[in-house]
Amino acid sequence: MNSSEFYDFLTTRMSVREYNDAEENPVTDEEMEYILRCAQRAPSAGNLESWDVVIVTDESVKEELSDAAFGQEHIRKAPVILAVCANYVRSMSQYGERGILYAVEDASIAATYMMLAAHTLRLHTCWTGAFDDEHVSETLGLLKHARPVVLLAVGHGVLPEQRAERMDISEHIHEEYW
Repeated sequence: MNSSEFYDFLTTRMSVREYNDAEENPVTDEEMEYILRCAQRAPSAGNLESWDVVIVTDESVKEELSDAAFGQEHIRKAPVILAVCANYVRSMSQYGERGILYAVEDASIAATYMMLAAHTLRLHTCWTGAFDDEHVSETLGLLKHARPVVLLAVGHGVLPEQRAERMDISEHIHEEYW
C-alpha cells in the first residue's frame, strides 16, 4: 500500500451509528479474531500492552451499556461492542503513577487498531467515549485496576449520508512553540 492508498483508506472510514440486523449479517468469529490480533500489534508503553477488552454481544448487556452511554442507541443496536479498558496494574508495575496515563494511551491505541482492522474487513465502527465509567464498570464486572476507555461498536452498518467536516490542518499545527 502506498501513501495515497493509505490516505484513501483513512478517508473512507466513517463513524457509523446505524447497524443492520446482527442475525442476518453477524460479525464472525474469524473477523473478531483478526480485529483482536491486529490490536495486539499496537505499540504500547514498555511493550506492556496495558489494555484489556470485554467483547459484548448479549442483548441485555448491550442495553445496559446503552443506558450507561446516556441512551446512545448504536451501543444497543450494534452486533458487537468492544469495551476497551486501560489495565493500570500492568503499566504501574513499571512506571508508577505515570503508568495510569500510559495504560489509557495503550487502550486508546489498541482501540484505534481495532477500528482500522474492522475497516479493512468492510465492517463499520463507532468510537464512543461518552459514558458513565462506574455504570460501565459495574455492568461488565471490571476489576478496580481497569478503567473503560472506549465502547467500540462493530458491525455491518448503514453509512451516514454526509461525511463529517474536518478542520483545516493548519488549525492543529504549531511550529516550535504554541
